[in-house]
Amino acid sequence: MGIIKLKNIRTFSFHGCLEEESKIGSDYSVDLEVKTDLRKPSETDELVDTVDYVHLNRIVREEMAIRSKLLEHVAKRILVRIFKEIPSVSRITVAVSKLNPPIGGDVEAVTVQMEEYRS
Repeated sequence: MGIIKLKNIRTFSFHGCLEEESKIGSDYSVDLEVKTDLRKPSETDELVDTVDYVHLNRIVREEMAIRSKLLEHVAKRILVRIFKEIPSVSRITVAVSKLNPPIGGDVEAVTVQMEEYRS
């Protein structure tokens, strides 16, 4: 087995419960980790035998572009879509961070992290 990580995927998105968040948007960061079997691609050196991180990045960016009130909802959509589109993935950990959240204090980020295993 092995792990593929995408760190700090940056997006500008419009998530949040406040009406103004849907209009002005905010900066976000996503960290993604998927567990898969890397033995075959380590031998064949062929992209078709592994999980393409370009595909993973596209899923994250497309799901981050769909407005949600809660980061939990965005994270769940990312999990569901990866499991649906990439059968070789056995575990996913995704962390969605809103940078400089409007919560009335000096807070760098708020992060929701979810982990799921293929059933």
